[in-house]
Parts: sequence; structure tokens; C-alpha cells
Amino acid sequence: MEFELKAHIPGLVARVVCEVGDKVTQGQELAVINCMKMESSCCSPKDGIVKEILVAEWDEMDVGTPMIILKDE
Repeated sequence: MEFELKAHIPGLVARVVCEVGDKVTQGQELAVINCMKMESSCCSPKDGIVKEILVAEWDEMDVGTPMIILKDE
């Protein structure tokens, strides 16, 4: 089963801190969005494996924009 991590705030992607194939745990930071000079972490909602990264640094995000696809282990 797959799950999309979506942007929860608008802004620019400050950094992506995971790679395809990484095993991640619930609550682990996967990316950071910069909004109005404040950084907000985008954390994994569940345990899984990073299947695909859909964003890169400086990409502009709207609320609900898919960022990372996770799959079950």
C-alpha cells in the first residue's frame, strides 16, 4: 500500500532529508518547508519505505501538494 506525504502549509521546500529506498519511522522528518522565514518539518505519518520523492529544494508548495510517496515495508 502507498501513501503520499502532502504539504501541510504553503511555501518553498527548504530541504529534503530522505532518499529513495530509506526506511522511515512514524514522526521522522522527511522534508522541511520554509514559509514566511519560518521552517516547518514534514514528518512521516507512518513507518515505511521512501518509494519516490516528488520535490526538490526551492520547489513552491501549496497546501495538499504531494511531496513524497511512501510504501509499506
